[in-house]
Amino acid sequence: MKNYILFLAAIFITAGLVSCGENRVDLPPLPSGIQTISLLGDTLNTPDLSEEVYESHNEKFLEALSNYRVDPEDAENIIWLGRRAAYLGEYREAVKIYTEGTYKKPEDPRMFRHRGHRYITLRHFDRAISDFERAEELMRGISDVIEPDGLPNEINQPQSTLKSNVWYHKGLAHYLKGEYQRAIESYERALNELDLTDDMRVATLYWYYSALKRSGQDERAGDAIEDVTADMDLIENDVYLNLIMVFKGLFSPDRMMEVTEDDLENATLWYGIGNWHYMNGREERALDMWNQILDTDEWAAFGYIAAEAEIARLSIE
Repeated sequence: MKNYILFLAAIFITAGLVSCGENRVDLPPLPSGIQTISLLGDTLNTPDLSEEVYESHNEKFLEALSNYRVDPEDAENIIWLGRRAAYLGEYREAVKIYTEGTYKKPEDPRMFRHRGHRYITLRHFDRAISDFERAEELMRGISDVIEPDGLPNEINQPQSTLKSNVWYHKGLAHYLKGEYQRAIESYERALNELDLTDDMRVATLYWYYSALKRSGQDERAGDAIEDVTADMDLIENDVYLNLIMVFKGLFSPDRMMEVTEDDLENATLWYGIGNWHYMNGREERALDMWNQILDTDEWAAFGYIAAEAEIARLSIE
């Protein structure tokens, strides 16, 4: 019965969607319960949440749905309905909701920012990049704004902004495609033009360093993380910080592998350690690490998607 409410909501939400231009919902049809197809050709099912997690997310989804029904034209109501659907693992429905948002609020960059994020989740990288490019156009000349967290950190203090998220996720989409120079350009916009929090800066620098290394710019990569120190007081991106310390030769990757029990955190950590091995010429060890990630259920995690992209790319070289 978990998906029953979402099913009714989907009918209600998407009934009026248009089918033209950038507002078209053109996700390939899939059987019920399947969200997308992996880069390796595997079906990826709607995540099976624990009862406690499901109840918590569903309660907030129903609240968002109620707000949407009161005022379906309100941008905040559309955005939060999409976010709450995604937290329940209904990523396809989230894309449909944000598509409605691009129709109702075509000048609001947030609709494209959030839809682009979920296109990454669903492995539609080109569509994600297109959405982030549209968001960039719409952000020109407007002030940056803090984005509230749907899954707050331990001190309930958001760490990212609209613009930082657009450039961070756009860079990631390019990185996942192996378009490292274009990823570098996106990360540099965030690093050079925005006043990032330490958490967001460390996360951005992690991917920026990786893109620089992959493009053969080793000296620039080293310079990028020179000022990052192990004693930085972060709220939510300690794993990225620790991985940067591995890149700098200050932390042992084997030691880090012993201290986590969370699959979501493992996806980030194992991809990063595998990436370190790969960048240092140990392809077989990297593949071992990345395949471990694919044995987990955290297929929506960026580390999982990155590992999947690496394996898919290596399999055709």
